[in-house]
Amino acid sequence: MNTVLSRANSLFAFSLSVMAALTFGCFITTAFKDRSVPVDIHVSKVMIKNVDDFTGPRERSDLGFVTFDISADLQPIFDWNVKELFLYMSAEYSTKSNALNQVVLWDKIILRGDKTKLNLRDIKSKYFFFDDGNGLRANKNITLTLSWNVVPNAGILPLVVGSGHKSLAFPETYETAKSY
Repeated sequence: MNTVLSRANSLFAFSLSVMAALTFGCFITTAFKDRSVPVDIHVSKVMIKNVDDFTGPRERSDLGFVTFDISADLQPIFDWNVKELFLYMSAEYSTKSNALNQVVLWDKIILRGDKTKLNLRDIKSKYFFFDDGNGLRANKNITLTLSWNVVPNAGILPLVVGSGHKSLAFPETYETAKSY
């Protein structure tokens, strides 16, 4: 007849099937939720320098500095299936050599239970805003966008773009001061 091991195997397989069905049911309850919220981005300072680029040939490249403010209420995004949010500010622009350039300037992780109302002032770029040439100087169409990844307990990892962006122009002259 059936041994103890075969009965344990059947019980384990049935339990796994039930857990998979429950996990899928939990995922489907939040799979089609709109996770976009309004974002307000304000740029207070833009500066550009022409510096030595040590990553390639001995050329000079543009290095941009941006100081910005972010305001957003992320509370509507959080529900029982959200573990954390990975926020990041990116800059998109085009140059003569590249049709699309994307650079991440800043990021932050917000865990469930943390403060979800963002009201950040005078944030400086966390990462370097390098261009692989001189495409930042006098560039009139640089767009800052706040986006986030929703890290769920169960389900897919959606990438959401906030419903607000800021377009800015870089100056036509290089900054020569040593400080930022």
